[in-house]
Amino acid sequence: MSYTLTTVARPTEQQGKGASRRLRKENLVPAIVYGGDAEPVSVCVKKNELVKALEDDAFFSSVTTLALDGENHEVVVKALQRHPSKGFPLHVDFQRIVRGQVMNFHVPVHLVNVEKSAGKKAGGILSTLVNDIEVSCMPRHLPEAIEVDVSALEIGESIHLKDVKLPSDVTLVIHEESDAERVIATMQAPSVEPAAEEAATEEKGEE
Repeated sequence: MSYTLTTVARPTEQQGKGASRRLRKENLVPAIVYGGDAEPVSVCVKKNELVKALEDDAFFSSVTTLALDGENHEVVVKALQRHPSKGFPLHVDFQRIVRGQVMNFHVPVHLVNVEKSAGKKAGGILSTLVNDIEVSCMPRHLPEAIEVDVSALEIGESIHLKDVKLPSDVTLVIHEESDAERVIATMQAPSVEPAAEEAATEEKGEE
């Protein structure tokens, strides 16, 4: 999926917290565009367009077009700062896309076949420990999400980063050897209900 955000250049004198507050009152969110062969540029994004795009998780792993001064710039979101309590966007970092150049991206992980999994049918509880993974690929091969099939997962078993199957044009980014053993999801045994524990205790007491 592709997204287009309308941006306006941010004058160099409009810096600091006071300027940022004024921009937000004008329904604009401060942002910066960097990377590639060009210098970093401070811009503002229309808040309503950004908020709508943020409703879709795929926005963070999609190539976005920034319309700036009559020119279109392809970028990806590298960082997003939100208000700590209200959650609305405060600042965005965009990295320019360089066509033909391999780049690193963070892509959401979607677990599939959860209800059909062997562990779930046995009463297990699936615990998700990782929401996204870092991959390397050409921008045109960037997947919106990585699906992880958990249908064969039994109680007590886990899926690790090294087990994730990626598209042929996408590779996993490993910074340390231990990263490959990072747990994506695990199927835990069902917890014993308090009522059941009390009943078992009473039975022992009667014996």
